[in-house]
Amino acid sequence: MKLKHILFISILLQGILMSATIKNITINNTKVPIIFDNSTNLPIFNLQLVFTNSGYIQDKNLSGVTNITAKLLNEGTLKDGAVKFAQKLENKAISINTSNGFETFVIELNSLKEQYPLALKLLKQLIQNPNISQNSLDKLKKLQISKIEQKQNDFDYLAQINLKKILWKDTPLQNPNMGTINSIKSIKLNDIQNKIKTLFNLDNLIIVAGGDIKFDELKQAITPIIKEFKPLGKTKLKHFKVNSKTSTSIIKKDTQQAYIYFGSAFNMDSKDKNSYKEKVASFILGGSGFGSRMMEKIRVQEGLVYSVYSYTSIQKSHSFFNGYLQTKLQNQTKAKNLVIQIIDDFIKNGATQKELDSAKQFLLGSQPLRTETFSQRQNRAFKLYYKGLPLDFPKKELKLIENLTLEDLNDFIKSHKEIKNLSFSILTK
Repeated sequence: MKLKHILFISILLQGILMSATIKNITINNTKVPIIFDNSTNLPIFNLQLVFTNSGYIQDKNLSGVTNITAKLLNEGTLKDGAVKFAQKLENKAISINTSNGFETFVIELNSLKEQYPLALKLLKQLIQNPNISQNSLDKLKKLQISKIEQKQNDFDYLAQINLKKILWKDTPLQNPNMGTINSIKSIKLNDIQNKIKTLFNLDNLIIVAGGDIKFDELKQAITPIIKEFKPLGKTKLKHFKVNSKTSTSIIKKDTQQAYIYFGSAFNMDSKDKNSYKEKVASFILGGSGFGSRMMEKIRVQEGLVYSVYSYTSIQKSHSFFNGYLQTKLQNQTKAKNLVIQIIDDFIKNGATQKELDSAKQFLLGSQPLRTETFSQRQNRAFKLYYKGLPLDFPKKELKLIENLTLEDLNDFIKSHKEIKNLSFSILTK
């Protein structure tokens, strides 16, 4: 199938699938954005309360406190406790789950359409009266410490966390989301109470909602819940840069394989007009599995690894390039040097026309598959809004990818020499 036919089908399907709109609700004189998607295909209801600049970026000197707070909000209400509250949810096929990333803190509710009034009632009870008790905190701390201890035998985890310490030295990104044994031990009940007070900031809230419900009905139903949050002033998201000093850090363990994680700076803003070029370049270098430059050179030609990947991550607070491979101990140095060589050559000479054509065919053809479900569409709409991009950006991006020339792509690749400044975290025997 020709690229133009693939592009036409992709854009046509996206037009059918794209139904999210940006609306607003005003609470306590604060305008709160709502990313709303009406879908009558299934009798479902979804609500996500996303607090921006509220993830573990805000842990400061108490690593893991945001993650423990999220887990505590999954422990039900103080009145019912974890088991009884969970039974109320389960009996009506309702789920309420709290989680956090680096930048965001999210409370998500899912239910059948007929149960959404009860689901919202239970959510309000949880927000008003979370199970902030010493018993709950002690239980969660014990479980978290046990999980961290188990991770000490996860060699991938150890190598990856060690790379983060190199790349993001002296920034919140150097810390693991789950914290450390010492930091978890030091968390007190008042730390959780203070964290929740600052987390539930109306000025940082973005609502993602939809399902088989009309917007006016949704607005009326969620207003009592949103009124529980106070405007505390919108907090500004910081931007962090990769440590300019490169290094190679070795971890010694009783292992039969070498785990090699590598990374570097990648200077790009989340709203950069060349983001489509980054997507293509990253796909060609190491993001496409079999067929990628990394896989072709390191596995197929040299037989050094079972798998290898690399990719660029472009977030609002940071951007970087990183990758991973696992190889035999005796091939450790050769594999590391080959990574350096491949990246140097990629920056110097760019991609080939064959690689570009293959990347276009896959990216243009697979895009609709990433937005075929309701949850995928919601997730994409949120990411676009959060990054400050229009909701029809993917459609424009497809056209840009389809028209991308090899010369323009290689000029872009050659302009990002910073990815050659690699740091390595190697776990070996």
